[in-house]
Amino acid sequence: MLLELADIGVNYGAVPALRGVRLEVAEGEIVTLLGANGAGKTTTLRSISGLLRPRSGEIYLDGRPLSSMPAHTLVGQGVSHVPEGRRVFAAMTVRENLLMGAYHDRRHVREDIERVFSLFPRLAERASQVGGTLSGGEQQMLAIGRALMSRPRLMLLDEPSMGLAPRIIQTIFEVIVEINKVGVAVLLVEQNAAQALRIANRGCVLENGRVVLAGSGADLLADDRVRQAYLGEDVSTG
Repeated sequence: MLLELADIGVNYGAVPALRGVRLEVAEGEIVTLLGANGAGKTTTLRSISGLLRPRSGEIYLDGRPLSSMPAHTLVGQGVSHVPEGRRVFAAMTVRENLLMGAYHDRRHVREDIERVFSLFPRLAERASQVGGTLSGGEQQMLAIGRALMSRPRLMLLDEPSMGLAPRIIQTIFEVIVEINKVGVAVLLVEQNAAQALRIANRGCVLENGRVVLAGSGADLLADDRVRQAYLGEDVSTG
């Protein structure tokens, strides 16, 4: 198993944010994490990438514990994190932002930049433009591209479609599928539950810091609880 969360507990002060979370991501999978605001989705991603320390349980990558590693060393272990809100370097150009993603290994920089530009031709057109002047969709493309520069085995994506136009959302999801096709596993937190589950091998639903439902993407799309709570459908029978 590429990634395994074993009974992870995380607190903010005295308040539990995650309670005994179990989650797995296999090589080459897309796994979607659903839940209402405050359910613990972002906390889960931040725990995996080392930005938060679990108070209990363990996180494993290839069977090796991660929770004692500094966050910056996880990039070298093949984990990249695209946070909510993009967080590009506003005063740096597109190309400079991409170079920051390759800071730990410069051997394949030119090849990797060309790969990002092939996925996002719009970034190639704006290579010399500073990140702060890009549109929201372009900044999201740049954030994903920067994460790809480290050649990850596992990409953590936090709400990549938030605030974007439908046409750009479609592009982002198409790129997630393309990234996955070349062997990158994806753990996706996404408000667009229907679209996320359509591309996912498996999904989990978090409520109040606990996994309350798990299954294949297709099974969750067909589940009445998911359809009502996250897809806005009326599943009453009268």
